[in-house]
Amino acid sequence: MVNENMKAMIMAAGVGSRLDPLTKAVPKPLVPVANRPVMDILMEKLAAIGVKDVVANTYYLAEQIIERYTNNDFGINFEYIKEETLSGTAGGLKKCQFFFNEGEDFLVLSADGLSNADLLNGIEIHKKSGAIATIGIKQIPLEEVAHFGVVVTDKDGFITEFQEKPCVEEAKSNFINTGIYIFNYKIFDYIPANTFYDFAKNVFPELLKAHSINTFKIDQYWTDIGTLEQYEQSTQDLFSGLCSFNHSKILNKGEGAYISGSILPESTKIIGNCTIGNNCTLGKNVVLENCILWDNVKVDDNVTVSNSVVASNSTVNANLYSQIIGANQLIAHEKIKL
Repeated sequence: MVNENMKAMIMAAGVGSRLDPLTKAVPKPLVPVANRPVMDILMEKLAAIGVKDVVANTYYLAEQIIERYTNNDFGINFEYIKEETLSGTAGGLKKCQFFFNEGEDFLVLSADGLSNADLLNGIEIHKKSGAIATIGIKQIPLEEVAHFGVVVTDKDGFITEFQEKPCVEEAKSNFINTGIYIFNYKIFDYIPANTFYDFAKNVFPELLKAHSINTFKIDQYWTDIGTLEQYEQSTQDLFSGLCSFNHSKILNKGEGAYISGSILPESTKIIGNCTIGNNCTLGKNVVLENCILWDNVKVDDNVTVSNSVVASNSTVNANLYSQIIGANQLIAHEKIKL
């Protein structure tokens, strides 16, 4: 547990366009992993280390986030701001300055992050360093650095350089910025008010000059669900035991495993790893293979859903292979692209 009442900000304003069509009807922080909104998982982890006060900046489908967390079961006092126009990662934090006290340290996390990072270790390292900012960094295979922001540090763990998506030949490190931040209140001195401002492009270059960005290494699981591919992979990672959080029991059936909030007919065939939301209705002889069904999905008799995601309140009455289906859709034979 944290020694004092450390506060946190969750960055929850993004549109989540790379998750389209899943985010047409639900904001990215409420996209479910194993039938739990990813922001629920984050709030639970914050509560577990003693965080009692959380603020979020909201923008896209803000009312859904506000309604869910204003009265929550995590024992967290939740406050929010609604941005009329997006103001960047740092600009969004600046608008939440009222929430924090002068001199204190606090956490800033992305709402789409899914991680078992040891935040308490990060906080301890930050406090000992005296840095204004401490960034959680993760080592990845060198061949993957071109997809990430790379961090170069000195022997003491302080950042000396950032490389944005370098090619393998030019990469000076294979540690990446995870978007898990611990800041001191002094960070607000580096962010002007009422200006679109970004951590990576605007704030961190100035902090580099002051030699005041420290790091802590994340050896545990970390990903984000920012893309459809990452979203599907995170569910597979859960079944593989790579990441852990509270969820419904994993059940085995035939050749596969599944997590379900619904009752499955005996004739349902499960292949690979599947998650089935609440109040789903499956017909006879349905085959589910490595798929994710959100709440209130209906699958008709003799239909196969394979390597697909189906968002809430959709009906599937034709076989579905490698498709991403948004909410409130009717999937009939003429709509399928095989």
